[in-house]
Amino acid sequence: MSLRFLAGGACAVALLASVCVTPAAAHPYDQYIRGRSFFGAMFGPSIARMVVSYPTNQKTGTIVISTAQRRLYLVLGNGQALSYAIAVGAAGYAWSGVNQVTDKREWPDWTPPGEMLHRRPDLPRHMAGGPDNPMGARAIYLGSSLYRIHGSNEPDKIGQAVSSGCIRLTNQDVIDLYNRVQIGATVIVQ
Repeated sequence: MSLRFLAGGACAVALLASVCVTPAAAHPYDQYIRGRSFFGAMFGPSIARMVVSYPTNQKTGTIVISTAQRRLYLVLGNGQALSYAIAVGAAGYAWSGVNQVTDKREWPDWTPPGEMLHRRPDLPRHMAGGPDNPMGARAIYLGSSLYRIHGSNEPDKIGQAVSSGCIRLTNQDVIDLYNRVQIGATVIVQ
């Protein structure tokens, strides 16, 4: 019995480590996001990424975004998914549909689309990637749409409906998702 308990504990620790540990810095700017504490990442009120029960017919690697729950689910298979807290489109900018991951970029540049510049003429016309860029640490591009799954330099906005339609994660969570998702993966926004 105690041997089974120890084996179960070892499995739990291994699972926790695989979910919570972000790989070593892949980009020089990654050093700017290391300040988030382990306990804050794990036990924050609603933003901790976690493995959850997720019965679905979707194949492993599919991303399902629930705008109502403000959660992104990466299907792991065997009735489980990795759940991330997200920020979603503000009223009037939310959307739904199915697309594919067509590109992934580290610390991407940002060029606001014309519609956004029309609403916010104060925005820069182009901004190089880096810690102050609103695209954050990573961007996952969705087909030919203007929408992205990307990081955020405003982690306090996660869990809110604030974007112009893009799906935002904390920089640490978007790095984790970026490392797991494949180009060609299906993305379902509901």
